[in-house]
Amino acid sequence: MRKSIAVDMDGVIADEETQLLTWYEKHYGVKIHPHELIGRKEEDVVPERDAYNKFSATPGYFRTTPVMPGAIEAVKKLMENYDVYIVSAAMQYPHSLPEKLGWLNEHFPFISWRNIIFCGDKSIIGTDYMIDDHIKNLDFFKGKTIMFNAFHNVSFNHHQRVNNWDEVLGLMAGV
Repeated sequence: MRKSIAVDMDGVIADEETQLLTWYEKHYGVKIHPHELIGRKEEDVVPERDAYNKFSATPGYFRTTPVMPGAIEAVKKLMENYDVYIVSAAMQYPHSLPEKLGWLNEHFPFISWRNIIFCGDKSIIGTDYMIDDHIKNLDFFKGKTIMFNAFHNVSFNHHQRVNNWDEVLGLMAGV
């Protein structure tokens, strides 16, 4: 029987950090470099605390997020040996659902609609592996966890860390 992998969207296959910093510079005229974020909490990324909520409520924000480098090729490769599910705790932003689905259909058209899960609490996910950037999702997952590196998780070491999609493929090839 094939093993299964839950793959998070934002911060794992969708480059949410780049999207936020790009929109922030466009709307506030201030450029923040990614290295300035390391170790910050998500709520402290930009000085205007309501900026993310404002952006995420703007039509097009989720739909135009760049793809994480290497994600498309890596997910295709993983699908050769694993059942891959894209999992997003999107219910926090219900207006994002059609945008996220459209984004997936554009960039990951090879993922069946049956393998897309929009939920509120990822602890219900029962795959063998989960690749996510959020400790809150990994800590309560019952399978094997893989923490995708992000500025907000650099201080945590209790999950297997990967820094990019090449490292994901290397790790999964060895299991």
